[in-house]
Amino acid sequence: MTIAIQCAIPQELAVLRAELDHRESVEIAHFRFDHGRLFGRDVVLVGTGIGKVNAAVVATHLIDRFGAKTIVFSGVAGGLDPALAIGDVVIAERLIQHDFGWFEEERLNPYQPGHLPFFLPTERFGYSLAPDTQARIAAALEGLALEPMAAEAGGGGRPPRIVFGTVVTGDQYVNCEATRRHLFEVHGGHAAEMEGAALAQVCEMHGVECVVIRALSDLAGHSSRIDFNAFVEAVSQSSARIVERVLPVL
Repeated sequence: MTIAIQCAIPQELAVLRAELDHRESVEIAHFRFDHGRLFGRDVVLVGTGIGKVNAAVVATHLIDRFGAKTIVFSGVAGGLDPALAIGDVVIAERLIQHDFGWFEEERLNPYQPGHLPFFLPTERFGYSLAPDTQARIAAALEGLALEPMAAEAGGGGRPPRIVFGTVVTGDQYVNCEATRRHLFEVHGGHAAEMEGAALAQVCEMHGVECVVIRALSDLAGHSSRIDFNAFVEAVSQSSARIVERVLPVL
């Protein structure tokens, strides 16, 4: 069974591509799909670029062209939960698109993609990781200790934490303290990124499993641009180590 792995940016992709026992590459719509063995599993590895549309397009190709039955998104994100630090890893047990919904009185009311309360209404909001998959991942990660981040990342020299939580997705990079607080307080978001929930939407349509793994490169506040550039390569290593541990159980 082929497992597909998507990464958004070159720093994320490079770590996994260096470990890939490469067999062949196929280019579709300017995306390079690398087929080979990774950590003992048959995989297709691809860089999507940034954003929800790119993630959805690539996921569709992975399912239709390569027969992927599980798609893993490995990469970085901005931290929203004040209890988390740069370098911590969030595995999405729930994914939501915080920028889909309807505007009323200058306020966005988020809603389940593909629905509106006055057209195809639904009580659902978000996409959840299957409980049995979460249990297998948790068991695979038991005892794993990631490399501590540098002191300037603010982690205090402790090994990064690995948590399951809510990851929010939108086509905006969050470099704003007020928005960070809003996404945490309103949605209970642990991390913010730009692809995961769109991937989950496509996977649900096709009956394909979706696993999103995000290491925190910044804390989505006013200094997130600086922190992202400083720590993206280091935390990409952490995300890849998680992939290495969970691939055998997917």
